[in-house]
Order: sequence, then structure tokens, then C-alpha cells
Amino acid sequence: MTEQVQNNQFQPNLAFAQTLDQQDPLASFKDAFHIPKQANGENELYFVGNSLGLQPTLTAEYVNEELKKWQTLGVKGHFDCEFPWMPYHEFLTEQSADLVGAKPNEVVCMNSLTANLHFMMVSFYQPTKTRYKILIEDHAFPSDHYAVTSQIKHHGFDPNEALLLIAPRDGEELINHDDIKELIEREGDSIALILLPGVQYYTGQVLDMQRITQWGHAKGIKVGFDLAHAAGNITMQLHDWQVDFACWCSYKYMNSGPGSVAGCFVHERHSSNTNLNRFAGWWGHDKQTRFKMENTFNPIPTAEGWQLSNPPILSLAAIRASLAVFKNAGGMSVLCEKSTRLTNYFEYLLQHELGDLVRIITPSDPAQRGCQLSLTVNIAGKQGKEVFKSLEEAGVTTDWREPNVIRAAPVPLYNSFTDVYHFVRVLKSCLI
Repeated sequence: MTEQVQNNQFQPNLAFAQTLDQQDPLASFKDAFHIPKQANGENELYFVGNSLGLQPTLTAEYVNEELKKWQTLGVKGHFDCEFPWMPYHEFLTEQSADLVGAKPNEVVCMNSLTANLHFMMVSFYQPTKTRYKILIEDHAFPSDHYAVTSQIKHHGFDPNEALLLIAPRDGEELINHDDIKELIEREGDSIALILLPGVQYYTGQVLDMQRITQWGHAKGIKVGFDLAHAAGNITMQLHDWQVDFACWCSYKYMNSGPGSVAGCFVHERHSSNTNLNRFAGWWGHDKQTRFKMENTFNPIPTAEGWQLSNPPILSLAAIRASLAVFKNAGGMSVLCEKSTRLTNYFEYLLQHELGDLVRIITPSDPAQRGCQLSLTVNIAGKQGKEVFKSLEEAGVTTDWREPNVIRAAPVPLYNSFTDVYHFVRVLKSCLI
């Protein structure tokens, strides 16, 4: 952007928001997405990319290419054509690695998020009689709780003893990193695995993955992260941070469609270890000998070695379309520069226009959040869920999470400063 205005020089009027859009080099990318319409034919104000990202206009083209290939080539589509199905997942590897700060040999697109968490725990949760606990957050996404609890039970341990929960301090919403460190130092000799989010889904808090990994490794603990709300939202350096593993879905900030194939990171010090315990499947077997149909598993010495079956090509095509948009936009560093500014402006307008009527529970420090702001209504007799429904009726799509949070995410690829201005204008009308 040229002639950038500092955050303390933001102005609460439409003309100013429009000026910011005119200065935004990414403004045109809004046209690269299908925006849902209201009943009156106008675009929705879509602030829920943290739950389901919008469809890129490229997606239909990329998916239809594969449908046509299937129609005209049949089984030959696996081999002799552009983007053959046999190595199709490999076409996504380099850009997926860039998104999370990894090497290509550390990343693979496969399965779904919770399935990948289970497969990673098969490899990285190897409890003993003395080191058997798993540290997660108290308010983790329910699926993570279910997965971790079932893994503990699978190994014959009691979740009441083996599950360690880190929670915010009384009266606070956010996790205190000092408390994480203290818990790791106190219980570290009994902890086998740390599994925390990169971005907490309810509050939008970004956890310090680098320091948490260092604290865990200092006590001999394996450290993994659920990046469902981090991938495509914040910049990361998983390889340099020495994270053991991480998993993410691709249908939120990565805009790949509902239930689309997930992603997985395994640090190369582990991915190259073919003796590491794992659940095995045909697609994880050495590519050079896969079709010899041998019954002795020989894993690929990369993250691909955790694959089980050949992946769904139509879903991968949708991911490839989305990754093309990320690449055309300049990658995560460029997007995060806009995201920071867009979210700062969002915060400014909320505070300026609404004051104490709403409370932002997401950290105010841009380094500790992505683009999501989690809001609670602070008006006696006014229910947050009713405000959420009023926003919906007014053409603003947000996200409600029990017990009392409206989550709103201005995504830099397809949300504008003008969108943010109108969001706050509509929210104000629902509150006053």
C-alpha cells in the first residue's frame, strides 16, 4: 500500500474505508471468489471464512478438468495426461509446505483432520508406565478431546489420570503462556505428548508454537499442533521451530470446500525414519515397488509414508485451485500484512463505534491473533445469540459458538475494508 495510515490515524467513516480499499494491492482478489447473495440479490457480508472459506472461481474449472478426464480417459487418467492422478497429490506439496513453513518432504495432503491426528498419535504417542500423559487445552475443539481421550483409553490408561488440561486463569479468557511453561516443567517427566492448537478456535488466540515446542523438547516430550484455524491464516515456520508434527483442515482459510482433504506435517527427522511406528497403507509404500504388490510394507521416507489409500482427486483439484489463488496473491507474508491491517481496522471501528457494548476477547496484540475477532455482547438483557441472528437477518454471516461468542473473521483474500465498515455499522444497529 502507498501512503499508509498508522492505526492511530484510522477514521470511522465510509470514505476512509473506501480509500483503504483503493490503496490495497489485493483488493481485486475479492473477484476471484464467489460471494453468496442475500435474498435481495446483494452480496452477503461474509465474515465466516474461519468456518468455511468461500469458493474460488477457479475451483469449478479445476474440478471439471478432472471430471472430463475421467469421462474421456477412464483409468488412463492416472498416467498419460496433464496432472495425472497417480502423482496428483504431489502437485500440492510445494505450495502446502510454503503455507506452513515446511520442506516439501515434510508435508502431505491426505485424509481428514481428526483422522490425521489419530495417525500422528499412533506414531508420536508411545506411552510408558511413567510417561503416559497428554497435555491439551481445557477448551480444545471437541474432536481433539475425543481423539486424545480415545487414544489414552486405547493404550490402557485412565483419561482422568493421563489427560492434562491447561486452562485460562480464573476470570480470564486467554491461555497464559507462563502457565503452559510451568505445567510442562512440573509434569514434564510424565508427559508423552503435547497437542495444542496453533490458533484457539473460540478466542482466536495464537499460541507461541516455537516456545511451546522448545519447552516440550527440553523435557523429552513430543509436540504436535492442530492448525485448523492457523493454516492459511497466520505465517508459520514449522520446520525451523522443530515441531514434531501438525495437522490441519483445508476448508476454512484454505477455501477448498466442505470436508475437503486435510494436510499433515511431519518433521524430516521423523519422516525419514522408516522404522517409526505407524498404521500402514498401500499409498504410503515405496513408489518404485508399489505395483509389485508385495506384502512387506516399505514406507516412503517422507511425510507421504503416512498415506493409506489413493486420495480423492476431485477434492485435491479444489485444493489445487485454492493454492493457485494463494500463490497469485503473493503467499502468506503478503496476505498476513493485509490481514493485520484489516483486523486492526476492524478492532478500531468496534471500539470507536460500540465502546463497551461489545467486548473483544481475542488478544489486541496483532502478533497474538490472526484475522478472527471473538466478540461477546456486553449489554444487560441483550443475548449474544439474538444479536447473531439479527446480523444474519441483515445479511451479515458470522459464526456463533457456545456459550456466548460471535466469531467474525475478515479474510484478506476476499474481505475488504469497506466490508469491515459495513459490518460494524450493521452490528451497531443490532445493538442500539
